[in-house]
Amino acid sequence: MKDLHSDLPAGRGTKEQQSTIGQVLIEALPYIRKFEDKTFVIKYGGSAMKDEMLKDAFARNVTLLRKVGINVVLVHGGGEAITRTADKLGIETQFVHGKRVTNKEMITVVQMTLAGKVNQDIVRLISEHGAKAVGVSGLDANTIKAIPCPDASHLGLVGEIAMINTSYLDLLCHAKLIPVIAPIGFDDHGNVYNINADDAASAIAIALKAEKLIFVSDVAGVHHGKTILKSVCKAEAADLIEGGVISGGMIPKALSAYKTLDGGVHKIHLIDGRLIHSLLLEIFTDQGVGTQFVTEKDSEL
Repeated sequence: MKDLHSDLPAGRGTKEQQSTIGQVLIEALPYIRKFEDKTFVIKYGGSAMKDEMLKDAFARNVTLLRKVGINVVLVHGGGEAITRTADKLGIETQFVHGKRVTNKEMITVVQMTLAGKVNQDIVRLISEHGAKAVGVSGLDANTIKAIPCPDASHLGLVGEIAMINTSYLDLLCHAKLIPVIAPIGFDDHGNVYNINADDAASAIAIALKAEKLIFVSDVAGVHHGKTILKSVCKAEAADLIEGGVISGGMIPKALSAYKTLDGGVHKIHLIDGRLIHSLLLEIFTDQGVGTQFVTEKDSEL
């Protein structure tokens, strides 16, 4: 993996390299103008949270988005970190249908890991690159109110989102801060819940009426053969599922994307965080690098 400038010599580079960089910058201009003051919700997970080079590049990408006037709200996962902490404390980790069983011991681990080290490491890295990030757990200022999930009898303190406190997040964005949100919530009885980060990002994007919801993970997008589909509209999705182009774990991602679109979010993007600077390449170039889910095909940016 290389940085955008890693192939350039110490001088100014060749004329061809200068031309390429200049073209990329010019291509980005209409996107920068269009998205100024708009809100992007980014779900941050996968290898981009583990590899040091990718972590640093992601933090710089997020900083650039904020510096060009985009309101960035970041929601992060941290499942592997939770498991490691639980192991160190001698607490057994169990999963049912891919979801973590969360008893009272485990929710304590979830809180101190997600809202603690994982969250603060992200805040620190973004701040090092010149943006002002602030750690937020769903418990802060009633940011995430939750209810037990339908499988609570098996999963314990795993919740679904009942309400998002948008006024607090709007206040942070208005102050040009980047909220970095740990997806935990609580109910009216004071119970704390572990919440799926993808679901939290979707609910937050809908509540904030976000321009975009961007999933940064280890999935490059929807593959059709060796090609990544640039855009998939709602009318195409059923045919792609029936034809097996969208299959396996991509099916719930696609269905969730269209549910989020129905909630008022303009576009959903699925990008590969293992590709350095994929966030900027998806947002600020004509071709992009992942798949965008849209309600219908149009000519908009």
